[in-house]
Amino acid sequence: MSTLRLFATPDASACLEIFDSNVPYYFGAHERRDFSNYLLQRERAQDYLVVERAGRIAACGGLMRTDEDTAAFCWGMVDSSLHRQGLGNILALARVARARALGVRRLTLSTSQHTRGFYAAQGFIVTAIVPDGHGPGLDAVHMERPLAPR
Repeated sequence: MSTLRLFATPDASACLEIFDSNVPYYFGAHERRDFSNYLLQRERAQDYLVVERAGRIAACGGLMRTDEDTAAFCWGMVDSSLHRQGLGNILALARVARARALGVRRLTLSTSQHTRGFYAAQGFIVTAIVPDGHGPGLDAVHMERPLAPR
C-alpha cells in the first residue's frame, strides 16, 4: 500500500537518493544541486509531495503555481527500482487534483524524451522540444495540459 503526504525537511535525503537512482537516464548529475536547493525552500512543506511504500519514500514531486491560472509540475520522480508500479500515476493524479483545488486552469512541465510518453498518457501535449535542453542526451520536452474546472 502507498501513502501520499506532504514533504517534510527530514525527507530531503530520501528524495535525493531517489534523484540519484535516476541519474544519468532521467536526470543529469549536474541537476542535483538545483534539486537539493529546491528541497531546502520553506514552500516545499506546502507544495511538494512524497509517496511512501513499505515505510520508505518511493516517489516525490511538486506543483508550483506560476501565475493565477497556471501551475507547473516540478521535480517529479520515482525510485528507479520501483518504476512501472503505479507510483508515478499516484503522484501525477495527486498533483492534478491539487491544481484543480487551487483553481488552476493550465498545467505545464518540462521533462525529457524518456518520460514524454508517460505525461502524454496523463493528458499533456508537447509545446516545444529543446535538444539537450536538460543536458547532453536529455532533451527538454515542454508540455502542457488544460484543466477544466470541476
